[in-house]
Amino acid sequence: MELVDGPLGGQLLDVTGWSAEGVAGGALLITDVGLFGPGGRSDYIPESGGGGGYVWNGDTP
Repeated sequence: MELVDGPLGGQLLDVTGWSAEGVAGGALLITDVGLFGPGGRSDYIPESGGGGGYVWNGDTP
């Protein structure tokens, strides 16, 4: 799954083995390069229109 925009944009997320519900729910990923620095998380949600990637939805501490 390609991550679009945000601090992890352009990277790929391996969703092999994830359930369909898990993939549809998006991902909250730990990152050191987001708005909140080390230990912060970046929220990625499925692209609207079925584009096949996850779009950045913001950062959280």
